[in-house]
Amino acid sequence: MVCHEFLPDPRLHSFVQCYQLRHFIFPAGSNIPFKPYAPRPEQTLAFFPRGGERVEHLASNTLISRPRSAIIGQSSERTNRHLVGPEFCVLLVNFHPGVLYRITNLPFYELTNTFVDAEDVLPTEIRRVNERLSSAGSPQEMISIVDRLLLELTAAIRKDAHPIDTVTRQLVLHPQETSVLALAESSCFSPRQFERLFKERMGVSPKLFIRIARMTKAFCLKYNHPELDWLSIALLCNYHDYQHLAKDFKDLAGVAPTTYLTQEKDAPERQFGLRDSSLADKLVAFLPPVKLTNTTNLEKNRKNENATDFDTGN
Repeated sequence: MVCHEFLPDPRLHSFVQCYQLRHFIFPAGSNIPFKPYAPRPEQTLAFFPRGGERVEHLASNTLISRPRSAIIGQSSERTNRHLVGPEFCVLLVNFHPGVLYRITNLPFYELTNTFVDAEDVLPTEIRRVNERLSSAGSPQEMISIVDRLLLELTAAIRKDAHPIDTVTRQLVLHPQETSVLALAESSCFSPRQFERLFKERMGVSPKLFIRIARMTKAFCLKYNHPELDWLSIALLCNYHDYQHLAKDFKDLAGVAPTTYLTQEKDAPERQFGLRDSSLADKLVAFLPPVKLTNTTNLEKNRKNENATDFDTGN
């Protein structure tokens, strides 16, 4: 079973943050638990070479099946992700802010809380990759296929990187230290211009994005450092108090922090004794060093000489 983060080809580092690969084989007839998914500061290209995924939107009580590849916009509401098995595999491409906008030319406020079939946007390139991924025999082969696709797509980008993209990357890393006005000033735009351009590239307002990024950071702290209490986490993330943090969880995750943590402990990867690599310690770098002495760093490999083919369940 696989639940790992991989780095892309070095030539893609300015475009792609990482790949997240999930490959699970559940016993036939088993009841597969859902993956709770509060909003995270991310825009993603997802490939589903095996199995599939249905997304439950709690706010609208709807269940929507994803296509075999999807461009996923910024979410601002809680969803549950239901895996379609018994064999499930997804390869997620997590882009740096603004990159998907530059590749697709789509205004991302049109994709907030939704997705589009990637074959509808890039039909020739994505269809070819979907066919190759379906017969890939190892994580490394999958990553190589997607590397080649992204090298082709990024080479064709005509829009330059924007100052707002750089600002947004800092927002993800340090949401507890920013204000919208300060961000606008640092990127040489008026607050109104900044918000309009930000929503076009990221899909939501800067204020909402900051709330999402800060709540994600708070949850990553608890996920990686369960010894910390929620009040300490709230103060480290520059919330006024625990109630302030709990309100963001209620608004964005739909439940209290402790409830969401309990739901996460029943996520699909936990059935195999695995942890969610997308909640790695890289997101909690601002925690005082003394708290990091016992931290386990999740492996980040692009090429692993000892890697084997996908687990067949035998």
